[in-house]
Parts: sequence; structure tokens; C-alpha cells
Amino acid sequence: MADLNDPTTSWWRNAVVYQVYVRSFADSDGDGVGDLPGITSRLPHLAELGVDALWITPFYTSPQHDHGYDVADYRDVDPLFGSLSDADDLLARAHELGLRVIVDLVPNHTSEEHEWFRAALAAGPGSPERARYLFRDAPEGELPNNWSSVFGGPAWTQVDDGQWYLHLFDSTQPDLDWRNPEVPAMFEDVLRFWLDRGVDGFRVDVAHGLFKEASLRDQEVGEDERPTSGATTEHSMVERDLKDEPMWDQPEVHEVYRSWSKVLDEAGPDRMAVAEAWTQTPESMAAFVRPDELDQAFNFAWLLADWSAEAFAGVITDTLAAVAPVGASPTWVLSNHDVVRHVTRYGGGAQGLARGRAATLAMLALPGSSYLYQGEELGLEQVDVAPEHRQDPSYLRTGEVGRDGCRVPMPWGGSEPPYDFGPAAGQPWIPQLADWAALTVEAQTGDPGSTLEFYRSALRLRREFAWTAGDAVEMLDLGAEVLAFRRGPLTVVVNCGDSAVGLPEGEVLLASGPLEGGLPADTAVWLR
Repeated sequence: MADLNDPTTSWWRNAVVYQVYVRSFADSDGDGVGDLPGITSRLPHLAELGVDALWITPFYTSPQHDHGYDVADYRDVDPLFGSLSDADDLLARAHELGLRVIVDLVPNHTSEEHEWFRAALAAGPGSPERARYLFRDAPEGELPNNWSSVFGGPAWTQVDDGQWYLHLFDSTQPDLDWRNPEVPAMFEDVLRFWLDRGVDGFRVDVAHGLFKEASLRDQEVGEDERPTSGATTEHSMVERDLKDEPMWDQPEVHEVYRSWSKVLDEAGPDRMAVAEAWTQTPESMAAFVRPDELDQAFNFAWLLADWSAEAFAGVITDTLAAVAPVGASPTWVLSNHDVVRHVTRYGGGAQGLARGRAATLAMLALPGSSYLYQGEELGLEQVDVAPEHRQDPSYLRTGEVGRDGCRVPMPWGGSEPPYDFGPAAGQPWIPQLADWAALTVEAQTGDPGSTLEFYRSALRLRREFAWTAGDAVEMLDLGAEVLAFRRGPLTVVVNCGDSAVGLPEGEVLLASGPLEGGLPADTAVWLR
């Protein structure tokens, strides 16, 4: 565990962070929705798993149109999830267990129910209240520009007086105008509010999107290409020149993070922020983590890579090369609340699970921080949620399957739903599968072949090989279908091919699956 009493330790540089999707982690009051007291009650699971920190998705006051990412009050807890006192209790208990706490911050947009947006609607065109958002006029029958919402459809909604407001996400999430000085001032106050309560860091939602090109010009698209907001609901980046993306990654955003860096430093040397920045190159990702900006940025290239030794090797070398000049630590992530779970992406079933475990073992051996998503330590797959139970706003706007399948609540114990998710019987807010009994935390604990015990072993062993500045990764050539690298005394080999390969010399420390006839397909090993 990180030493919480050492204020000089940059704990995040080599941390394992566990993402908690608050609605789906643990329910304390029986309403079928996860909450803060539920998280607090399950913190021992995270301590036993061996992670260093947890990142909690938004729990602020919200109408829940986008499950908390539409914030109505950044300084309070939604009654659905508890109270400010519950947040304080969670922070205190986490720190007792040696766990840091990162909270989600949503600065690109507010809820339509935020007091600022309500005031903007009441005040009318040209008012100071509307200047906090991106309201524009347009000729009759036209939109202000051709931008599309990430959740489908136009990125503009018209209000009663005829003006339009921009929303790069759902229409209930109006985008703020970060060129208005009231906006950065408000968010600096929000940072200080949560830092004063003991929060250790922030995950910055849509960190690359705060500023739009001032002209709000049309996006340049080809004849056969629809306008895009830079990422689909699966967050796969579009291969485009950033000069053609007037809504993303504008240079002014970096001034915001230089200001935030000062706020974090004032609170203490052990506070941090990590960017959710869907950039197109490792170099543009590294711009967010220059010494006077944010501390980390999610490395989505690892998540987006195919199951391929060549693809994985390319991500590793490109990522390390990009962060080295700015002195930042890299990050690695395989799943989160916005994408299909990696076991399913890798083929599902036994093969998908084997590949998922192997990729995890490789990721945990790399220098920097690893971010895990709740349930992956149980080997959970993406769930095909029935249409009547889908709640993702992207599905409601487009009819296309959205992100509900990776947000199904955690199975903790028992033989049928809700698998001890909460005290009430019956299904939680998104139904769990009837055949999950063997996947619960209770069922897997103590089973040496289970995915849970594999994660516990890997995280325990990882601490013996903690990365320090100056550690080099040496890529090894063991064949076209094999990913292999060495970091200090640790050698990592991943067989991405279809048949077994020979193992290099060394002591086997941990394998992602049985070692039979060498290193089987879809299997990884750590050697010393």
C-alpha cells in the first residue's frame, strides 16, 4: 500500500487504481442502486485485492440523465448516493485502509438543472448568464454548425426564444464556455472544496474538450463521412488531422491545467489529477502531463489495441517514448465504464478470459500506473442487456446498443441475483445474469484457479517489482506472435499466437494460466 504518512511520495506514479462505478458497486439501502455507504462497506475487498487507490464516478447532485455525468451541484452528494457525511466517512475509512481516493470531475458541461443553466434560460439572449454557456443564433431552418453529439444527432438544441445551445453529449448536458472567466473560477473553487475534505485526486472527464475553436466553424468532412465529435460511444478515435477538429484538443485547455496544477500543489505534494483525454497520438496525450499540468493521462492506445504481439509492442514503445521527454509516468487501462469489457473484446468465453488475464499480467508489469475497472478481477464479460432495461442516453438517442452492458452491478456472493449487491431481494437497477453464481467474490475467494485469486497474486507480486524513475523496458524478440520485454530482473512473455512456444530461462513467478508444453497460446508469464 502507499504510505499515506509520506507527503513527498508521488504515489500515483506506480499505483494500481480501481475504478468504482458508483451505481453498480454496492447498495446499502436496498433501492437497487449503489451508493457511498455501500462503497465504504466493501473497501476491505479493495484492500485485500491489493490496489493503491479507488476512482469513484460522479456522485454529485444530478437528475441522472447520464448517470451522474450531468452535474447539478458540484459541492454536494445526490441523495440517491448518500450525503456529504457519507462522503467524509468513505474518505476516512479508505485512508485507514491505506487507500487513496480519486473523485470524478465533469468540467466540460453541467446538467440542464444546474443553477447557472436555469438562470441562462430565464435571462434570455445576450445576458451575462447565457455567456457562461455556448448559446448561438442561426438562420431559420438551420443549425449554428454541423457538429454532431457523441451520443448521436445534432450537437445543438433550440430553446423557446429561438437561440441554440451546444451540447457535445446529451441535450441535458449543455457545454460551458471556458473563455468566460466565471467558469474557471467556479471550478477552482470546486477543486478546493473537495481537496479540503481530504480527496487525494481528480479524474478529469473529457479533459480534451473544454475549449472549442472560438469561431465554432463547421467540421471539415469528406463526401462519405458524417461529422464526428472525435469519438463514438465506444470512444474509438477517428483518424483525422486535429486541425479539422474544432471541438477537441484546443491549445487553450492547457492553461486551465497549469492553473489547476497550482491549486493541487497548494493542497499538498500528494494530490494529483488524471486526464480522460481521447487524443489521436501518444505525443498529444503527453502534452497533458507536462511538468506544470496534470499528473497523468489515460493511455487509451492500450485499450484500443487488437490482440496482437505487434500491436501491444507498438503501444508500449510509442507510449514510453511519448512520456519520457515530459518526465511523466505512463498509464495502462484495459476496460472502463464506457467501453466493452476486454474479456468480451478478446473473443469472450474461455479464450477471451485467457487473453484478458494474459493482457492484465503484461499491463501490471509495465512501468507506471494501471487502472482496473470493477468486476474485471472476477472475469466478468459484457452483458447483452435487454432493450427494456437499457438506460444509456446514447441508446435512448440513437437506438444503438450503448454502455449498459459493462455497468451491470457487481456480484458479491450468494447463488442468485442480486448476489449480495444489496439487502433487498430481486434484480438491481440493471439486471444481473442468472448464471453468475460461480463468478461472485465469495465463490472465487480461496480458489487458486480463479480470476480473483490470480489478480490478488499478481498485485501482491507486483509490489516486489515496483517501478522507479530510470527503469528501462527492453523489448525482446521471441518471434512474431510473442510479446516479450524485460524490466530490471523481471521478464514478461505473452503468447499471442495459436500454438505453444518455448519459455526463456528463468524462475517462473506467475503465469496467467497453466504452463503445459511451454507457454500455451493466449497465456502470459513473469520470469525472474
